[in-house]
Amino acid sequence: MRERNRIKVKHLPAPETSEGQLKLTQELLAEKDTPDVLGIDVIWSGLLDDALLDLRLFFSSELSAADPDLVKSYTVNNRLVAIPYRPYVGVLLYRTDLLAKYGYHTPPQTWSELERMAFRIQEGERAAGEKDFWGFVWPGAAEECLTCLALEWQASEGGGRIIEANRTISVNNENAIRAWQRAARWIGWISPPSITAYEEWDTLKHFVNSGKAAFQRGWTSDYFLTNPAKSMIDGEMGVTSIPSGSLAVGTLGGFGIGVSKGSKHQREAIALVKFLLHQESELEVASAGAALPTGTELYRLPTVLKAYSRSISAGQPVGERIVSRPSMVVGRNYDDVSHAYAQAVHSVLTRKKNARVAAAELEAKLQHITGFVKGPLKQPKPGYPH
Repeated sequence: MRERNRIKVKHLPAPETSEGQLKLTQELLAEKDTPDVLGIDVIWSGLLDDALLDLRLFFSSELSAADPDLVKSYTVNNRLVAIPYRPYVGVLLYRTDLLAKYGYHTPPQTWSELERMAFRIQEGERAAGEKDFWGFVWPGAAEECLTCLALEWQASEGGGRIIEANRTISVNNENAIRAWQRAARWIGWISPPSITAYEEWDTLKHFVNSGKAAFQRGWTSDYFLTNPAKSMIDGEMGVTSIPSGSLAVGTLGGFGIGVSKGSKHQREAIALVKFLLHQESELEVASAGAALPTGTELYRLPTVLKAYSRSISAGQPVGERIVSRPSMVVGRNYDDVSHAYAQAVHSVLTRKKNARVAAAELEAKLQHITGFVKGPLKQPKPGYPH
């Protein structure tokens, strides 16, 4: 228990996995005495909206300064069910020492550049005795993170968002198929054959703990950048945007703060949320004025990240915009949609199915799950983020 301004706060324990947290949150919201304040994953808004209070009228000043794309991610039927709190976005982590060793002055900005750099560094390190060194590691298991990665792959090539905002299923298109095929070629070439079983923790161990990779697809935020982990590559890590195809996008992650509609202490709950937002704002200001972690290099950061933006020179290319998973448009069907998508992509990565066959079968499955119709993919406008 903790007391501030006479409001007592009790922290409830939560499971480690996102699936476990969602199940617990749904169970708690169904009880008579619900928790007052809850952390809401960015993909939960459409699942939990009926049980959450509309916060728009209580946070007008905070919302005016918030990123509009983040606010949209927590808005269901014009109801703001959570306040953006800790946004995360996909980024590329890289070995600064190895880029310098092989004559690269900047990290890759496109997928083609990533492939060339990863292969050259990989072959050079293996020739120097690091036989188990790989160019690029990423979580390829058929789970939610693969949905995030594959969405980045296809969206960066203009392949859409799986299901579009107008409720048409667009995933069966040439750009998405080509992006899946490209990722499948990485396996055994610049990524380990076992990458299709990697979860996020496995990629961290491979890249951070063992130092046996040149690049890693990961997540970061302003908060993460202030807390670098000690590792085998401490002082030799850089952060940049996800490589681009025709577009530069990274999948939005993170969580917001919601208030239970059934809360018996709504006034105190709203006061707590305001306090937490104020504390986070102070942290962001401190991060922006702090020195960079020793040895950390930042290049072409995602536009959603603000900490250390002063360290990015004016001449650098613009970082990625965000792309959100179709959780808002499919609502309570999101888990089934994401699972079907991840399984389809995984079948291509493991070469169990041809990409065109997998895309066509996925299209039919998504029609069955959602009741939506398939539709043509509209060409994205400049800055296509959300």
